[in-house]
Amino acid sequence: MSRWLSTLLVLVCFATSAFAIDSTEMPTPELPARYRTLTHELRCMKCQGPSIADSPLDAASDLRREVRSQLLAGKTDREIRDFMVDRYGEYILFKPKFSWRTAWLWLGPGVLLVFGALIAVRIVRQRSAMIAQDDEPLEEEASR
Repeated sequence: MSRWLSTLLVLVCFATSAFAIDSTEMPTPELPARYRTLTHELRCMKCQGPSIADSPLDAASDLRREVRSQLLAGKTDREIRDFMVDRYGEYILFKPKFSWRTAWLWLGPGVLLVFGALIAVRIVRQRSAMIAQDDEPLEEEASR
């Protein structure tokens, strides 16, 4: 039983370390940094949570390969992002550009925060007014 367990432990250790290594080699030293930055800015379309750098799925691997080929073709980061947005939509970006289509995404949290603060102020004022208008004795004093 312990032999089977140790074999399983070794397999798990090797399987998880395979995802931690990105074996992408680039001809110039600045390209790996750009590659890492871009792959962390793009969302995996199947996982819908992690970046393509962190996703083990084949779809993310294809996107990483596409980013690499475009970097090697001499495209700028902006051109690569624009290509991905044209192909997959704004959702692929973790930080989408500000436009009228994405305005709710950028402005929504601020609007909700202001709206919540106004409601909180109104509730506090109403309760303060209720205390000032309350001239009934406390229940403890009334029971004596």
